[in-house]
Amino acid sequence: MMYTGTTTEQDNRFSDKEKKLLKQMKFSDCLSQRVDMSKIKLDVIKPWIQEKITEILKIDDDVVVDFVYNQLDEKYPDPKKIQINLTGFLHGKNAREFMAELWALLISAQENPTGIPDCLLELRKEEITKKRQTGIDRV
Repeated sequence: MMYTGTTTEQDNRFSDKEKKLLKQMKFSDCLSQRVDMSKIKLDVIKPWIQEKITEILKIDDDVVVDFVYNQLDEKYPDPKKIQINLTGFLHGKNAREFMAELWALLISAQENPTGIPDCLLELRKEEITKKRQTGIDRV
């Protein structure tokens, strides 16, 4: 049996739309930097992603959160395509701001030998210090 027609890769209507959006949309400068996800501990960043999306949408939306996780499953994800894909969910500038923050975290994580962004390491240190201080106060 032979199938006729075209796949979405062959059909230029889809790629043209994406190319048009890539030209029209505003992207943060940091999105031009390539990120190697194999150097990043994504599990450490996932709670930040969930928290941020919940903050933007004002609801806990697992579909959008999982969508972001899936987009980051590639070794070298395309941040501009992710932003385009998120714009429908996060509405315009929210998607741009979210991607700028997320990408900055990923770049920081990639540059850190631990694979964890510096700012998340600092937050963790602060939490531990606070726990120790409150623990001492109770004794």
